[in-house]
Amino acid sequence: MVESSDSILPYSYAPLAPSNNSNVVTGAEKLTRRRSLKTGLLVFSALLISALIMSSVDFNTELNVTKNETKKVDDLALRPAPQNLAGIETVPGSNELLFKVTRGKPNGVSEKANGFPMRGLSLPVFDWNDLQLSWQRTAFHFQPQKNWMNDPNGPLYYNGRYHFFYQYNPAGAVWGNIVWGHAVSKDLINWKHLPIAMVADQWYDFNGVWTGSATILPDGQIMMLYTGSTNESVQVQNLAYPADLSDPLLQKWVKYTGNPVLVPPPGIDKLDFRDPTTAWLTSEGKWRLTIGSKVNKTGISLLYDTTDFKHYELLSNILHAVPGTGMWECVDFYPVSKAEPNGVDTSINNPLVKHVFKASMDDDRNDYYALGTYHEDTGTWVPDNAAIDVGYGLRYDYGRFYASKTFYDKEKKRRILWGWITEADSEAADVKKGWASLQALPRTVLYDQKTKANLVQWPVEEVETLRKNVKEFDKVEVPAGSVLHLDVSSATEIDIVAEFDIEKEALEKLPVSEENFSCPASKGASQRGALGPFGLLVLADDQLSEQTPVYFYVIKTSHTSFKNFFCTDLSRSSIAPDVVKDIYGSDVPVLNNEKLSMRALVDHSIIEAFAQGGRTCITSRVYPTKAIYRDAKLYLFNNATAASVTASVKTWQMSTA
Repeated sequence: MVESSDSILPYSYAPLAPSNNSNVVTGAEKLTRRRSLKTGLLVFSALLISALIMSSVDFNTELNVTKNETKKVDDLALRPAPQNLAGIETVPGSNELLFKVTRGKPNGVSEKANGFPMRGLSLPVFDWNDLQLSWQRTAFHFQPQKNWMNDPNGPLYYNGRYHFFYQYNPAGAVWGNIVWGHAVSKDLINWKHLPIAMVADQWYDFNGVWTGSATILPDGQIMMLYTGSTNESVQVQNLAYPADLSDPLLQKWVKYTGNPVLVPPPGIDKLDFRDPTTAWLTSEGKWRLTIGSKVNKTGISLLYDTTDFKHYELLSNILHAVPGTGMWECVDFYPVSKAEPNGVDTSINNPLVKHVFKASMDDDRNDYYALGTYHEDTGTWVPDNAAIDVGYGLRYDYGRFYASKTFYDKEKKRRILWGWITEADSEAADVKKGWASLQALPRTVLYDQKTKANLVQWPVEEVETLRKNVKEFDKVEVPAGSVLHLDVSSATEIDIVAEFDIEKEALEKLPVSEENFSCPASKGASQRGALGPFGLLVLADDQLSEQTPVYFYVIKTSHTSFKNFFCTDLSRSSIAPDVVKDIYGSDVPVLNNEKLSMRALVDHSIIEAFAQGGRTCITSRVYPTKAIYRDAKLYLFNNATAASVTASVKTWQMSTA
């Protein structure tokens, strides 16, 4: 169906009024992290290499441990999670909550507490009811039935099934008591939850079975390397493997009796050695992997060779290092084809591929990547553009997306990306609803053969099997300063694809702009420019008191050139005061003759948005109090001052997985 301008509501897009609460953090009030690239990396590498002594390490003497400190599996329950939320205090004599909690950081991993940007701020507590909290649970994103979840671990495809492991607290909805949850699927969408795969029952993982990766050998064996936190909180690497490869569900896992197989080398702190990658095969027939670490404030990636996954050689070169970026978690390293629209095996290394280096930054909890060239002979990786090296430039996702991990799907010749989606509400709300965190929809990852400068990410094709009840709105004119309701039956579980054309006459007549724009530093969708913002309002109520704009903002930089931005504004996503309401986004490449296009998948409290085929991605967590169930509406909007836009929108209702 076609919607005409007669459907425009009798009110224009309302500007966002300045907040009277000085404690509320908005994107415009945040300082943009600006780092300058430091020189002297070669000198640093030489000094570090000398510190990482190339000698065999006696694991038992390096670690001051007591091996008889072995917990029984039955004891897992297991240490109860701190449900009293130690560290979160109520302000005496009021209903205000003081965010002071920290989780994970003292244990040697990234911050796991919710609302961390607001710690120390006194904010009113929203009184969530059960109906509101129930609405937040998703319909087609992966999440356990209850409790806390974080990093994706060891994803793999084996004997006709996808296996997904994840960091899990079986005892509560906050971080702690970490074990490996396990689920299997035949289509990456519908999942069967299995018993816990690995628990913290040995001295070398006494304080947690942390993140790891799977490597499938040519003969079908599976080697699972993971980080354990010992009884003395030393981070070590351990080996596990399936007890029975003939079991299609791979339900039982055995830990190698010689664990740990790797300990922090000299010069590396005991809390800065974690998250081994999938291994790749070298031309010499050895397996090679990398582990994230740091020295002072320089993030580094240590390189190891092995032939049996039990004995290792630390290489003299560091795979990569970037000063000023801090600890690197969950490093990932893999090739992407420059010529084919398919993924490639992790061990491929030839002139037809680029190598992606990705690190999760402990300092700011974002996933950065860069494209470059891997030199096997020297054991080094060199970025294509040092100005946008890891930690300074491109990100997988400009919203809430962290600790990601890829794997190669041999069955469909594609590389699939998983990412942990954190909560942005209070821990008190999570405990009340009984769960915390999601996984993003699995995404395919490809080299952008058009721009040759970035990756493109897109939800796996299986997501589209959930589509139903398609509705089209073709060439809808949206004048400057207007909001247009799109009549869809429900906007809570919906897949939206939209294209936008800006009025050509306005593009030609407008003068060149000197505006310096940034999504996070802006005032969101209420900041009006000549050519934006315009896009969608999702999870909006009929009065627009709650709304989440997903939009483009365009700046004319020359007579024939434009700079395009893709943003998501959470500043009015909820009237609840104790949730994070950031403004996310970044610039997005738009080539000649390309229309501005986006896809937004809304699944209750998560929005995944993709611009220009996945060149820029934004994942958001939203917690509306009114715009839920049938009261969640969908709108087009154009808050530009000088140009109308024409939008073509296609929507599908989504089935529950």
